[in-house]
Amino acid sequence: MSTPSVSLREEFKKSLIEAAKARDQVRLDTIRAIQSAVKYKEIEKRGELTDAEVLSVIGTLCKQRRESIDQFQKGGRQELVDKESRELSILEKFLPAQLSREEVEKVVAAVIAETGVSGASALGNVMKEAMKRFAGQADGKLVNEIVRSLLK
Repeated sequence: MSTPSVSLREEFKKSLIEAAKARDQVRLDTIRAIQSAVKYKEIEKRGELTDAEVLSVIGTLCKQRRESIDQFQKGGRQELVDKESRELSILEKFLPAQLSREEVEKVVAAVIAETGVSGASALGNVMKEAMKRFAGQADGKLVNEIVRSLLK
């Protein structure tokens, strides 16, 4: 991702122009999909999204691509796996760097210690607080797995 002074919207616009000049149709379509999903979310919210909310939308799009890749692999559709993988790599370029498993474990352990909860019934509370802190820097599936293992 670019410097923090450049907003995500400006980055999308710049990337869209670059993709159009390079005649990169997959990149162009993927960036348009981001803009469309953001616009849809803004209509739903009835207001402009913050950068953190935009990152959340991109995270959702990444999750959808990962699920599609999994389904297409099971169905033996390699051409669609390749297309979705390319879109996923384009989407991930807009997200902040992902934290390592160890870093995620440290943050989750800190959340559990701060909230003072234990047991599986606290899963939702810990997940909610942990995901706020990650802001697109960790996959929800990984966070959930770590929270479950630490709450036993």
